[in-house]
Amino acid sequence: MPPANAAAIDPSRQLLPFRESLLAMLGLACVAMLVALDQTIVGTAMPRIVAELKGFDLYAWVATSYMLASVITIPIFGRLGDLYGRKRFLVAAIVLFTVASVLCGRADTMLLLVIARGVQGIGGGILIGTIFASVADLFPDAQLRLRWLVFVSTAFGVANIIGPTLGGVLTQHGGWRLVFFVNVPVGVVSLLFVRRYLPNLRPARAGGPVKLDWLGGLVIAMTFGALQLLIEFLPNEGISRTTAILAAIAFGGALTLWFWEKRMGYPILPVDMLVDRKLSALFAMSLLGGFALFSLVFYVPLLFQGGYAMSPDDSGMLITPLVIGTTIGTVANNRIVTRLRRANVIMYVGFALFAIASLSVLVITGTAPHLVWMSCMGASGVGLGLVAANLTIFSQQIVTRENLGAATALLQSLRTFGGMLGTAVTGALLGQLYVRGVHRSLDSYQATQWFKSFASPELLIDRKEQAALVSRLVSAGHAGDAMMNSARDALVESIHVGLALAAAAAVAGLCLAWFVPPVHVGRIDADADAHANAKVDQ
Repeated sequence: MPPANAAAIDPSRQLLPFRESLLAMLGLACVAMLVALDQTIVGTAMPRIVAELKGFDLYAWVATSYMLASVITIPIFGRLGDLYGRKRFLVAAIVLFTVASVLCGRADTMLLLVIARGVQGIGGGILIGTIFASVADLFPDAQLRLRWLVFVSTAFGVANIIGPTLGGVLTQHGGWRLVFFVNVPVGVVSLLFVRRYLPNLRPARAGGPVKLDWLGGLVIAMTFGALQLLIEFLPNEGISRTTAILAAIAFGGALTLWFWEKRMGYPILPVDMLVDRKLSALFAMSLLGGFALFSLVFYVPLLFQGGYAMSPDDSGMLITPLVIGTTIGTVANNRIVTRLRRANVIMYVGFALFAIASLSVLVITGTAPHLVWMSCMGASGVGLGLVAANLTIFSQQIVTRENLGAATALLQSLRTFGGMLGTAVTGALLGQLYVRGVHRSLDSYQATQWFKSFASPELLIDRKEQAALVSRLVSAGHAGDAMMNSARDALVESIHVGLALAAAAAVAGLCLAWFVPPVHVGRIDADADAHANAKVDQ
């Protein structure tokens, strides 16, 4: 930790004395816990949510509406934070996120839940786009920043560790609505700390007022929105008028962004960064890592509860090592990355661990001992922790100080976009493959007239509904238990296809690590003087 003596502060290393730095970082840690808890607690509760609210066709949208809103707001507010300071956006986002959590908990239909999650995603995107850049603002020196990042990493880790298990316990014993209401006290504490202790850093800019890139923000929203809808509709409709229009909007928006953002002095989406050879591999790895991570977090609970007939408690317990491993990987990385001559080797180890663990999920069966599942999830988490930590560290080492917020936000935005693609693609595949598998199974039993009863996987989570259906099948002269097991097998096979794509994304990320330029995490000297010009409004 930094020395307690604050008599002399080197602005090239840290902007505030020790006590003020500690309180400000505690505020950011509370914000990190708010975001991380929501990301991990909801996945465990989702099978029970869809069983109660029905509407399995909107299962993926509970995640993708959140991520779609986040992926739009992260780059926008990451850039706005560079221009106008970050504190005001953090405060507004905490309030919005907390209110939206209450709306999620009060939703009585899947559609209302999806809408509320979208509003929540706006707040979450602003938070993610500003947390890590705020830490870099407070601590320009890379080695000192890594020491203080333990607050954010620990907060993420604690929330990740308790999230899946807490989600399972609350869902099973108190109802799924509590997984959203639990955000309220965390949000209130976050708001109090940030308002009171985080300084209002306003970057010094030469020249006149900055022209905001509102058109860029609007085009980003249209492009990502059209792409998300295209992914959702394409498996069901194929090439149709609707999908053609959506594809045209997405392609036209991407072209518009490419040419328009190059003309802007302060672009919302810094296109030059995307094509920078030093950064492009990091951005691609962030997207692939998000694709794989969110596919696991969102669909493995469905695999456990729907495919393997586990309880929410057991499901949460088996998922917990994934997030514990992520915390261990992040903390271990921050301890060793500054001691390596070439920090890139950690990236290879991280993606290799994650790829191997993801592939093992496809071969382990539901009858395997819990210890085997927990080991697999833990190894996957350690790999993810190593990768996620270094993507942020490496990018902040490469970019200049004035683009630090934009680069960090773009990295997080691409990670979220990858997660959005992962959940959407996996969800689309799952829906199509499950329907085919169940229809084929019922045909073998000469019971296709019962297809409507098996059409949605939500049946496989609701024990009472299963028992009632099996009873009706037996009364009609069918092998009810065998048909139910066949439906479970169809769900397992469908989820495995989606998780295979996640494993392929992890392998691709491992290959891309070769193209990351050598990085050594030492003190930042080149950009320190520019950062020292920032004004601090207490």
